[in-house]
Amino acid sequence: MVNGLTSSELKDFLNEKSFQYNQKSFIESDPIQVPHVFKKKEDIEIASFLTSIIAWGQRKTIIRNSYKMMEILDNSPHDFILNSSEKEIEKLHIIHRTFNPIDFRYFVKTLKRIYLSHGGLENVFIPNNKEKDMHLSIHNFKNIFFKKNFPKRTTKHISDPFKGSACKRINMFLRWMVRSDKNGVDFGIWKQISPSILSCPLDIHSGNVARKLGLLNRTQNDHKAVLELDIKLRSLDIKDPVKYDFALFGLGVFEGF
Repeated sequence: MVNGLTSSELKDFLNEKSFQYNQKSFIESDPIQVPHVFKKKEDIEIASFLTSIIAWGQRKTIIRNSYKMMEILDNSPHDFILNSSEKEIEKLHIIHRTFNPIDFRYFVKTLKRIYLSHGGLENVFIPNNKEKDMHLSIHNFKNIFFKKNFPKRTTKHISDPFKGSACKRINMFLRWMVRSDKNGVDFGIWKQISPSILSCPLDIHSGNVARKLGLLNRTQNDHKAVLELDIKLRSLDIKDPVKYDFALFGLGVFEGF
């Protein structure tokens, strides 16, 4: 029993809160609103990826700068990335905290390489059939992304679980792409990855709530904490564990739980 709740009552409580915050009204104040502007699959995933990469700091600033990135990419990110010249890319300029023009230009160049050489972002994340989580896929993705001729400073913008990171932003991006339901928040446009192997985008808000609810004992918000939380959330819903991100985040940010 945690906070006076039995295991069954805790599951009911989290299901209720997940449903409460997994609504279209959630989009209005969340960075996920940026990719929701688009209809084309490739535009959605590129906008989602770039938005998630700068998703730290104040949400209003994240949203503003994400929209600014889309404007720089002519509000047609897939077309811009595929058809932009080296000269055009070198003129790109945006700053979001430590994400600077050098980083942005490298990201655009590398996304172009991924779409031309790998057929898109989804293909470089697909795990093999034996994997029970996305941790190795995220590690491999970073190696593909920083394959050659990369600015060393830019590597910090994509985390690696095997170096101890919770990989909050990449896990958030994967939730957006993979989860599918009737509520219309997450996109569910990637069909080759099962939502059952996703991990919760762990941050200070979701971590604190998870500890108060007895879902997490580890005090650091790192890779080991993600592994611990994976087990607890999958015990609540083995098919869709990261739906509880809505509950943990909503309780922490909107209710001050």
